[in-house]
Order: sequence, then C-alpha cells, then structure tokens
Amino acid sequence: MNGRHRGSYLVATGILLSRLAGLVRQRVMANYLGLSDSADVFAAAFRVPNLLQNLFGEGALSASFIPSYSRLLGEERDEEARGLAGAILGILALVVGVIVLVGVLAAPLLVSVLVPSWTGEKRALMEVLVRILFPGAGLLVISAWCLGVLNSHRRFLLSYAAPVVWNVAILTAVLVSAARGGTMPEIAVWAAWGSVVGSLLQVAVQWPMVRSVGGAIWLRTWRGVAEVQTVLRTFLPALISRGALQIAAFVDVYLAGFLPGGALAALASAQVLYTLPVSLFGMAVSAAELPEMSRERGDPETIAGSLRVRLDAATQRLAFYIVPSAVAFLFLGGVLAALIYQGGAFTAADALYVWVILAGAATGLLASTLGRLYASAFYALRDARTPLRAGLVRVFAGASLGAVAALVLPGVLGIDAKWGAVGLTIAAGISGHLEFLILRRGLCRRIGRFALPQIELVKLWMAAMVAGLAATGARVLFGELHHVALAALVIPLFCAVYLAVTSALDIPEAAVLTARLRRRSRP
Repeated sequence: MNGRHRGSYLVATGILLSRLAGLVRQRVMANYLGLSDSADVFAAAFRVPNLLQNLFGEGALSASFIPSYSRLLGEERDEEARGLAGAILGILALVVGVIVLVGVLAAPLLVSVLVPSWTGEKRALMEVLVRILFPGAGLLVISAWCLGVLNSHRRFLLSYAAPVVWNVAILTAVLVSAARGGTMPEIAVWAAWGSVVGSLLQVAVQWPMVRSVGGAIWLRTWRGVAEVQTVLRTFLPALISRGALQIAAFVDVYLAGFLPGGALAALASAQVLYTLPVSLFGMAVSAAELPEMSRERGDPETIAGSLRVRLDAATQRLAFYIVPSAVAFLFLGGVLAALIYQGGAFTAADALYVWVILAGAATGLLASTLGRLYASAFYALRDARTPLRAGLVRVFAGASLGAVAALVLPGVLGIDAKWGAVGLTIAAGISGHLEFLILRRGLCRRIGRFALPQIELVKLWMAAMVAGLAATGARVLFGELHHVALAALVIPLFCAVYLAVTSALDIPEAAVLTARLRRRSRP
C-alpha cells in the first residue's frame, strides 16, 4: 500500500470505528427515546457540541493550523512548529472558554432563537441540555487541536478513533439511566452528562501521543510566534466559512422546530446514516491529503501539477464509493433504518419516515463529499476565501429552498406537515451542488482542469442502479423476513452486484478492491 493511500485508509479505519460506536449509541438512544419530544430536544441541543467542534475545530484548524504546522515540520523547523502549536492552543483555550461561559449563561436566549416555537417542558429541557453540553463542546475543540497535531505528524488512526470513547461514555450514561428507571427526559439529561465526560476522555486518550510526536508542546501566549499571524489570516475566513455552514445546520433546526413532533429526531437519525459515507470516504481522503498537499514545494506550475494528480486520483476513488452509497439510500434506506434503529420505542413506521428523509439527502451526497475535498485543496493553497464564498452561497440557497420546501410545499401538496423534513434534505442537496460547482470552477482556474470523468461516472451510476434494482427485487421477494435477516440478505447482495458490474465495466477502483479482497481471503 503506497503512502498516499495509507493515510486515507488509516483515517477511514479510525472514522469507521468511531461511526460504528456512534451507530450503536444512536441505536440505544432510539430504543429508549424513539421519535419522542425528548428525542427532538436532545437532537436539537446536541447541535451545540457539533457547532463548536466544527466551527473552531476540524474546519478552521484544517484550513489554517495544519497547513502551517505541516510546512514547518516539512522544513524541519520543529522548535517553531512546537511554538506555533502551543500558541494556537492558547488562543483556542481563551476564545472557547469565553464562548462556553456565555453559552451557559445565555442558554434561555439561545433556545428562544433556535426553537422559538417550543414551550413548557420541552423548552425547559432544552435549556438544561444546552447548559450541560456547552463545557463538553469546549473540550471537543481541544480534541480537534490534538487531531490537527497528530494528522500533521501522519498519526491518523488514534485521532479519528478517539470519538469512540465519547460515544461509549454517552452510551454508558443512557444505559445506567434506563436501568435506574429513568424517564425519557431523565435519560436525555444523563446522555448530556455522558457527552461531557466523553469529551474529556477524548482529549485524554490523544494527549500522550501528542506529547510523544510533537515534543514539549505547552499552552503559551502567541507573542513572538511569527507563524501565528499566517494562521490567523486563514483562520478567520475559514471560521466565517464554517460558521456559515453551521448557521445552515441551525436553520434546519429552526425550520424543523415548526414541524410536528419527531421531525428533528428523525432528521438526526437520518444524519447519522447519510454522513457515514461522507465521513468514511470523503473525510478520510480529504484529511489524509491536506497535510500532503500543504507540503508541496516548487514553482506554481509544479505545485499545480501535483495537486491535479492528487485530485484526479482522489475524485475517482471517492466517486467509486459515494455513488453506490447514494443509490443504496434511495433503494434500501428503509432496510438500513430498520436494521440500525427499529426496536423499543422506534417503530417500523419511524424507519419508513427516516428512509424518505435519507432519500432526500442522497441527492447531494456526491457533490457534498467532493466539495469537502476541493475545499481542502484551497486550504492547502492558503486560500480560505473561495470556500467562504461557496459556503455563503450554499447557506443562502439552502435556507431559502428549505423554508419553502419544509413549511410551504406540504400545504400546497396537501400532505402531512411532517414530510417537510424531506424538503430540508432535498434543499440541502441542491445547495451542496451549487457549492461544489463554485469550488470546482475556482480550482480549475487556479491549477488547471483536472478529471471528473463523465463516462466513468455514468458507469458507476449504472452499476449502482443495477445493484439497487437487484437488492430491491430481493427485498420485495423476501419482505416477510425479520428486518435484521432481510438486511443481512439484501445489503451484501447490493455490494456484490455493484462490485461485479463495476469489475465487468473495467472500473480501476473495482480491480483494486477485488485484488485486495482476494489477498485477504487467502489462507
């Protein structure tokens, strides 16, 4: 396995472990909370740790800190790299500390802005959960800083597998609360405290390796550290860009708050599923490529040529996995939702609801994943403004289309208002395509044209559709099976048919995957 692929495989392995733990956590939460009001509240409040982690952590740090830190390491300026890491840690600790304090004190105001339609016990529970979750969110930002250091040193597995302990802490809290006979609101509160404990553990498991590979990195002031200015110049546009995307997520919460009960919980359940391929493949490739792209040296044409080669390979690799994921959500979303969630308070009807939401999300899956890769290329080029502009377009389009699709169209079409949640995911898919087009056009102007092979994409979509039809036939034929047995039949069938058809169509990634499977199957 070459170095280019090894990093992405390590990231994918870490993400797979954390996502599997997340699926187990979400499965247990669904079992006890279903699509109840408490599930709605927890889903909305849970956006708080995601907000700070994505805003200050993975997004902004990926755009600014990792390229500068990786460049210093590549130039063997280790002492300066340690000084930069300590200074950025100091800035994050100060800024995030203030935000956490304000968040705890201003929880009622935040709830009024985020879900103004909620009243009574639902609103009160939301305020409690927001206050609990904010400190844990601050710890997750520090965890993202650890990830940035480890990724720059090509230590990918631990940083992306660390969220396993966070999920385990939440899962443990839920099970303990349920064993004590806790009500749904009490289980939600215990889960929030589990998130705080898990956030602390997530930092703790990474810190020893950070010290091992990074040396004596200590929290320090940023005075006298020249690279800090370079990081901040990129950090602020990236922060605004990520903030725009997070605003889009909160707009979805705001709009879903006007829908019937259970809509937010269903959106959260669908999100866990449709972000799995984006994280497993898109984030894996993007995270592994960013430090390597940032290390590129030479004249502008040499750097541009190297980036084109990397983007060509990464684009084809991502499309091979994301295309069938989107088709699987369209054809088999109900099977997947039932396999993961059905049981206890989560019914077969709830699984159907999540399936339709998943189908809406599938419309923008490939564009969103490639957009993440292209944004990483801009960050490697020290350009955070283009992703910012693309992100703002995505936010405006998503919010406008989402408001119409979620709140207006159900009434016009004469359907149940709860199906407005599907409109939110379709609107997000359309806006994801707009962002993708802007980023791709900007990259082509910057480094020259790189491949998005239309013929190969047609082959991939055709193979995935054939696999989807085959799996759907099996689902209809054996529809009386228990939902777990049905999933065990149709999901492997879908994968096998897709691999067989892509192999017959001479898709290079299919040949690579087939060869790898054959090697592992040998005694």
